Formats: sequence, structure tokens, C-alpha cells
Amino acid sequence: MTTSEIPACLPPRPVTPPREALPPRACDTHAHVFGPGERFPYAADRSYTPPDAPLQKYLGMLDALGFARGVLVQGSAHGCDNSAMLDALQREPARLRGVAVADADVSAGTLRQWHVLGVRALRFNHFFRGGQLHYRGGIPLSVAETHAPVMAELGWHLQLWIDVKDLPATIPALKALGLPVVVDHMGRTDARAGVDTEGFQSLLHAVDEGWCWAKLSGAHRLSLKAPDYPDARPFHEALVSANSERLVWGGDWPHPRVEGEMPDAGHLLDLFHEWTPDAAARHRILVDNPARLYGFPN
Repeated sequence: MTTSEIPACLPPRPVTPPREALPPRACDTHAHVFGPGERFPYAADRSYTPPDAPLQKYLGMLDALGFARGVLVQGSAHGCDNSAMLDALQREPARLRGVAVADADVSAGTLRQWHVLGVRALRFNHFFRGGQLHYRGGIPLSVAETHAPVMAELGWHLQLWIDVKDLPATIPALKALGLPVVVDHMGRTDARAGVDTEGFQSLLHAVDEGWCWAKLSGAHRLSLKAPDYPDARPFHEALVSANSERLVWGGDWPHPRVEGEMPDAGHLLDLFHEWTPDAAARHRILVDNPARLYGFPN
């Protein structure tokens, strides 16, 4: 695919401040920085071209929503070059943590250097469409075995991009790695399938057991019923009921490769509050759980 054939993403919408103020030390655990392209070039072999979404724009989004803390996840548009994300961590060491990608050639010493900068996990791509990994530039789950010993030494977790329809067959390999697992975007299934599928039920069971976490993010990726995504709500509520001590929230700003209407991050946060009526559960998900998972100070 030539550069001119790579689809371009829409820019994020202006953020609407949420109706409800966030508690101190609240954390958005899933967002990306992209570019600026002239400083941090995009990978030649990528699935999409995002608009530049550099650190200052990202911090402006956090400020507008009221988040004191944030977690940056390496986006596949930058491939295996984590430079933009690592630069952001260096510039905001108290406020930010990171989730990187690493192919099999990345050394243990490099992972340890990333830890000093604030990286707390590696992300792996096990998201298939038509029998092929859906995003170019991601690292396949098979590479996790190479890095698992150092990840365990550093107290890192494994972040997994997967459609839960493939989770039951993947659980034995995940458990064999002996690492905490964080599943992106509530399992990124099609909301029309409902919550009773074998795949989503396996995620609920894993979260209930405690070895697996889930991100309450990506309602706009499960559902096409913008802006309120009512058919994504049962997935959110089922996860909260399963084990609110193993959940975190993320807005997925700047929402790359959205299939449908561009969401408003502030409205997504309002939906979180609406779908999570218990104040203690909200505090765990926004404050306590991310502090523990990503090593923020109390």
C-alpha cells in the first residue's frame, strides 16, 4: 500500500467538559500521542494516518476533562518506534505512564531503561479480521514469551488488543506467561452479539478471577449507535458487576480509525458516570486501580 492509499483519520472533536467533576488523582488509562510527523515520523507500513496529536494537545484534553494522570498507549501508526510516547513520558514524569510495544529484538536492558521513564506494560496485537492481524505495525502475542521474564521482574503487565471471540482459545497461553493481563476496550467485540457469547463470558470469568483486567473503554468501537452507544452499556455493566477492582477507564483519545461518528471524550466520560452509579466503584476505577496497576504514588 502506498502512502497515498493509507486511509487518513479524522481529527478528534473538541472536548466537552464532563458534567461531573472528577476526584483527585483520577487517571485516563488509554490515549495516544501521534507526531508531530516532522519530528516523529509515522511508520511506512501502517494501517492509518492519524492527524498530529502531540503532547500539548493531549495534556489539554486531560485538563479539559479534569484528569490529573494519564497513560499513553503506543499507537500502531508509529509502528515499533516508541519515540513520541517515550518523549512525552520524559517531559511529564509525575503525571504520565506508558504502554510500549517491543519486537523480539528489543533487549532486556532497553526494557529496563523504559521502566525508568515510566513504561509499565507492553501491548500485543491478537486482533484478527479475516484470519489476518487487523492492524499493521503491532506486535503479535507470540513475542510475549521472549519478554515475559523481564516484564515479570519489572512488575509489568501485558496489554492485549483482542476480540473476545478469540479469547477462550488464547487463555491457556496467557496464563502460561504468568503476567497480569489487561484487555483493551471491553474485549472489542461487536455489541450486536450481546454479552452472553462464550468470548465475553470468558472475559468476565477472567476478570472475576483477578488475573485479568479490562479497560472500560471503546464503547464507540463496540457500537455504531452514537453518541450514547446503548448497546455497549450491558458490556460495561457486566464487567463492573464481575469485579470493579480489576477495571480501569480510558477515553481512547484521539480516537484513531473510528468506524463511524467521531466521539466526544467528555461525553464518553459522562456515559461512564451514568453507567457506573456506585460512587465507590467509580473511585476504584478512576483512581485506586490505575494507581496500583501503573505505579502512581498514592
